[in-house]
Amino acid sequence: MSEELLVNVSPTETRVALVENGFVQEVHIERTQAKGYVGNIYKGKVVRVLPGMQAAFVEIGLERAGFIHAADIAPLDDDGMEERGAEVADIRSLVREGQELIVQVTKDPISSKGARLTTHLSVSARFLVYMPFTRHTGISTRIEDDAERDRLKNLVQEVDADIRKEEEGGFIVRTVAEGVNKEEIAADIIFLYRLWKDLSKKIKEQKAPAVVHEDLPLFMRTLRDLVKPDLEKLRIDSREVYGKMREFAEDYAPEIFEKIEHYPGERPLFDLYSVEEEIQRALGEKVPLKSGGYLIIEQTEAMVTIDVNTGAFVGHRNLEETIFKTNLEAATAIARQLRLRNLGGIIIIDFIDMHDSEHQRQVLRTLEKMLERDNTKTSLTGVSELGLVEMTRKRTRESLGQSLCVPCPVCEGRGTLKSPETVCYEIFREILREVRAYNTEEIVVLASQLVIDRLLDEESSNVADLEEFIGRTIKFKVEAIYHQEQYDIILV
Repeated sequence: MSEELLVNVSPTETRVALVENGFVQEVHIERTQAKGYVGNIYKGKVVRVLPGMQAAFVEIGLERAGFIHAADIAPLDDDGMEERGAEVADIRSLVREGQELIVQVTKDPISSKGARLTTHLSVSARFLVYMPFTRHTGISTRIEDDAERDRLKNLVQEVDADIRKEEEGGFIVRTVAEGVNKEEIAADIIFLYRLWKDLSKKIKEQKAPAVVHEDLPLFMRTLRDLVKPDLEKLRIDSREVYGKMREFAEDYAPEIFEKIEHYPGERPLFDLYSVEEEIQRALGEKVPLKSGGYLIIEQTEAMVTIDVNTGAFVGHRNLEETIFKTNLEAATAIARQLRLRNLGGIIIIDFIDMHDSEHQRQVLRTLEKMLERDNTKTSLTGVSELGLVEMTRKRTRESLGQSLCVPCPVCEGRGTLKSPETVCYEIFREILREVRAYNTEEIVVLASQLVIDRLLDEESSNVADLEEFIGRTIKFKVEAIYHQEQYDIILV
């Protein structure tokens, strides 16, 4: 499998695209004025405790206060280390209003919700994640070889014992560490100890609310989080960022140093790989499949629903075979769309009903296999009695649609508008209300062109009947700036 990373940099935003076998799989966007907060560490102040929800709101200096649940507040033992596996205590015994709290953002503010916080602090390097308040050494579950897992765990513990002085803490070995040597692990541990020493000093000096640690910018996180051993090349269209990434790679990721390339071409980098087209398509609900079938993907506040349809695909043998092939193709497309659109939370997939249990198993296995490539944690259930597949995908930042779009100011996110006929009848009812409340000689209706046209044409007899009923003249005036649902009744 060939893999490339594209980094597009402008004065206002940085965009990164992950391309596998020629297809765009992921898009990450960071705007200068709206950077993400996941990974940032803050010195905050508890502003409200909610016993009924076992949670608290913490002011960290953002637009909205952050939210922390009791389960995300780690009780400490006598040595100041986290007590792992302890029962979740009453929130009132953990925090109080006005208390200062060191927290880390685990989920960006989304819609009207504030950032999700935790006191389980961690800082990341290339191969390791350092957890200053635990004694645990863990290995990424994506490293499946038992011998390699044991080697890495022993290596970290051996190197840590040689380097550690007064420092406490534990580590998680990241997926990208598979196959690394002792020197690379040692370099990460030394870097993380130095970083935490600097942060500890900041924590003591800062007054809440204040940011203590900001995660790396997107182009640097690309080197740390998205680069895999099978990466073929990493192309950047900014010479300045190219230089910074080469410097970073030389110190922390020398194995990919030669794979970093500067793209000087006239044609925009994202156009060259059709990334712009993929982004535009990912903002729509309908996803066509090669066979002629299609997906309908709808994102709501509570969940994401995906409906699979055969469309124009009629197959060659029988109906069951047609349905099976469509569902197989859909499973591959769904896994890609979840990554591309960065959809998270509860996801309900309505595959076309399959009566053959072997077909169901193969479709589910295909979906599982494609989701294994996803960097974000997913959990998948079997096919329910209704033929639905339920799954979850961890949501840490806004989806692509939420990042790039705002709700329609006309329909307010409904996706539909009231018909001109409906608006006409609303106008009739409003006129009746007004004439009963106020004494007036004439009524002027201001509305959009479509509504006025209907009032003067199809509804003209109803307008005449209404004028006769209320004993007043009704006049109409087109307001070009009004949308279809907007109107005003003027009493003269």
